Order: sequence, then C-alpha cells, then structure tokens
Amino acid sequence: MARKLKTYQTSIGFFDLAVAAPSMKAALEIWGADSNLFHQGFAKETDDPAIVSATFAHPGVVLRRPVGTNGAFKETSDLPKDLTAGKKVSTPRKRAAPQVKAAKVDKAAARSAAAAFDKQERKREADQRKEELARTKERERRAVRIARAQEVFDEAEKAHDVKDAAIQAQRDSIDKRADAEQQRWAQQREKLLAALHRAKRSGG
Repeated sequence: MARKLKTYQTSIGFFDLAVAAPSMKAALEIWGADSNLFHQGFAKETDDPAIVSATFAHPGVVLRRPVGTNGAFKETSDLPKDLTAGKKVSTPRKRAAPQVKAAKVDKAAARSAAAAFDKQERKREADQRKEELARTKERERRAVRIARAQEVFDEAEKAHDVKDAAIQAQRDSIDKRADAEQQRWAQQREKLLAALHRAKRSGG
C-alpha cells in the first residue's frame, strides 16, 4: 500500500526547499541533510496549498525557490535577486512554527503522488542495488588482480631465493677453498722460507 505523503519545507543556502515525502526522515534523506533540521527548528511540515500541490505533482523531487521569497517552487530556480545586487543573503534561523494539519488534497491526486513516490523509491533502491553490485564486482575483480599480482611476485621471489641460495652455496664453497689454499700456502711458504734461509746461511 502506498504511503501517505506530506509536504516538508526548509531553507538551505540560497534556496527554500520543499518535497513531498512520507516522513520527516525521508525528507531529510532526499534533501541530503546531515543533521535533523526538524529537531533544530530549520524545517517544518507545511500545509500551504500551492506548495503542497507543487510537491505532489513531483513526489520525492526537491523543489526550489530563492530563499526568503514567496514564489512558486520549481525543480530549478534562479539565485535570489538580492544576491546580484551585492546584498548578503542569509539562511533564516527562526524556529519553525508548530506543525499544523496538512491542507486537504484531492484524494486521487494524493494516491497518484504516493504511488509515484513509491515507484521512484523502488527505482532509487534498485539503482542503489545496481551500484552496490557494480562496486562489489569491481572489488572482486580488484581482489583477483591483486591475488594474481601477488602470485607472480611470490613465484619470482621464490625463484630469486633459489638462485641466491645456489650462488651463496658456491660462494661458501669458494671461500672454503680459498681458506684451504691460504692455509696450504702458509705452511708451504714457511717451509720454503726456512729452506731459503738455510741455503743463504750455508752459502755464506
């Protein structure tokens, strides 16, 4: 069953915003607010017939008008005229008046708006699921690429370690042979020098 819609209004930056949504929470999500504007007094439910009619014609869509004006809410809006004249435009900080009962709207139009909102919500949720699925697939593809790169690296490192171990073994063997040769030569040198000294002495 389609949820009954209400019209909510706030001011953000240079614009007044209005949206038809089933709840304050839904309105905040559609506005992209990162805090509870209703709790802070910066947003309210409105029963203005013109605003209600405009939002019900575009349920779930954020409508705008220059902040502080009484013009019609539209999907696109010009900046406040005072802005071009060099006057600073500030966002109203006055606490919203207590909520009042929403203006009566044609039942058929209300049902149509609620159905359109639900359809749009389902589409938005479907799009979000598609985006999440795409992100999941990309993460999986990235994980596969990383795993493959890691495998190639590990194999290369293993091959290097084998070659390095072989070289080290050869180096150790050469070092042992060099040490043995040094010892052999030291012994032979000592004997040869002794013989040389004896020959010199006997020749004198």
